[in-house]
Amino acid sequence: MNLSKIFIWSISVALVGFLFGLDTAVISGAEQAIQKLWNLDNFTHGLAVAMALWGTVLGALLGGIPSDRLGRKKTLFVIGILFLFSSLGSAIAPDVVTFMVFRFLGGLAIGSSSVTAPLYISEIAPAESRGRLVALFQFNIVFGILMAYIANYLLRNAGGEEAWRWMLGWVALPSLLFCISVLFIPESPRWLLVKKGDDAGALAVLNQINPATAQNQINEIRAGMRQPTDQTKAASFFSGKYKRPILLAFLIALFNQVSGINAVIYYAPRIFAETGMGKSAALLSSTGIGLTNLLFTLIGVALIDRMGRRFLLFIGSFGYIFSLSLVAYAFFSGAASNSMLVPALLFVFIAAHAIGQGAVIWVFISEIFPNAVRSYGNSLGSATHWVFAALIANIFPWFAGRFGEGPIFATFAAMMVLQLLFVWKMMPETKGASLEELEKRMVG
Repeated sequence: MNLSKIFIWSISVALVGFLFGLDTAVISGAEQAIQKLWNLDNFTHGLAVAMALWGTVLGALLGGIPSDRLGRKKTLFVIGILFLFSSLGSAIAPDVVTFMVFRFLGGLAIGSSSVTAPLYISEIAPAESRGRLVALFQFNIVFGILMAYIANYLLRNAGGEEAWRWMLGWVALPSLLFCISVLFIPESPRWLLVKKGDDAGALAVLNQINPATAQNQINEIRAGMRQPTDQTKAASFFSGKYKRPILLAFLIALFNQVSGINAVIYYAPRIFAETGMGKSAALLSSTGIGLTNLLFTLIGVALIDRMGRRFLLFIGSFGYIFSLSLVAYAFFSGAASNSMLVPALLFVFIAAHAIGQGAVIWVFISEIFPNAVRSYGNSLGSATHWVFAALIANIFPWFAGRFGEGPIFATFAAMMVLQLLFVWKMMPETKGASLEELEKRMVG
C-alpha cells in the first residue's frame, strides 16, 4: 500500500481546514475594531460577526450538490477561490454591508469545505488509518485558528486603526496556495465509481494506492451499491432508510456547538477582557487557546484509531462539564474579575474539545453514511453544526450584555451532560471498519 501517496493527497485536501480555521478565528482580532469603526449596535455587530457563519450554513447545506455533480476535486478548487475572494474583499470593505457580503462568501467556502474535505479523505483512506487521516482536516483547522491568533497579535498595531484589514487580508496567500495544491490530487475513486460509473477511472486511482487490492475494492464498492434511485436521487436520503445515521449526525453536530466552542473562539479577547486583562494581554491569551487546541488535537489524532471515537468523546464530555461548570461559577460568584481562573478554565475547556469533539466530529460524520448518500449526510451534519454555530455567535454579545456570562456558561455545561448521555447510550464505535462494512451496520 502506498501510504505516502495517500498521506500527501490527504494533507493537500486537509489544507482547506487551515483556511477554515483562519477564517473562523481571524475575526476575533477584528470584531471590536469594526464595531467601533462603523458604530454598530450589539445586534448589528453580532450579525456582522456571524455573517460568515450564515454563509457557512448555506455552504454546508448545498455543499453536497457540487461534490456529487462536479466531483470532490473540482469542488475543492472552487472552495479555494471563494476563500481567496472573501479575504481580499473583507480586508478592503468600505462599509459594514460590503464587509458582510464578503464574509458571507468566506462562510460559503467554510461550509462547503466541512462537507467535501472529510468526504474526500474518508473515500481514499484505508480503514485502519481513516480516523487519523480525516482528523488531519481538524488538525489543520486548529492550526489555522492558532495562526490567526498569532497573526492578530503580531498585526495588532499594523496600520493603526486599520490593523484589522491586515488581519483579514493576509489569508489570501494560503488560499492561493491551496488552489494550486488541489490541482495535483486525483478524483475520489468512490465518486468515480458510484456517481459516474467510471470503473476504469476508479481502478486507476485505487491502483496508485494499492494494486494488490484495487480490484477487490472495486468489487466491494459495487456489491454495496443500492438501486439506481439510491445512487442519484437526494429524495431517497429522507426515505426513512437512513434515519439512524441521520439522527447520529444531527446529534453529534448539535452537541459540538452547544458546548459553546465557537463563542469562545470568536469572542476570546472579549471574554478575557471581562476578567480585567488589557487588550494586548487578551489577544496573547487567545493565542494560548490556539496553542492548547493544537496540542490536544494532536493527542486526539494519535488516539482516534487506537482508542476509538467513543472513548475520546467520553474524555471530552467530562472535561467540558468540569471546565464549563467552574467558569459559570466564577462569573456568578465574581471570582472571574482580576483573576487568571477563567483563562485557565477555558484552556481546560479547549483541551477537552480538541481531544474529544474536535478530533471526532468530521471523522464520525464522514463514516456513518453509505457511499450513495455520503455527500448528503455530510451536508446534513455540517449544516446542523453551522446553524447552531451561527445562532450562538449571533446572540452571544446580546445575551452577555443583558444577562452576563454566568448563565451562558451554565447552559453550555448542562448541554454537555446531555452529550455524555448520548455517547453512553446511542453512539456506535466505528474504528477499524471499512465504509462498506459500516454501511451494513447502519442501514442493513
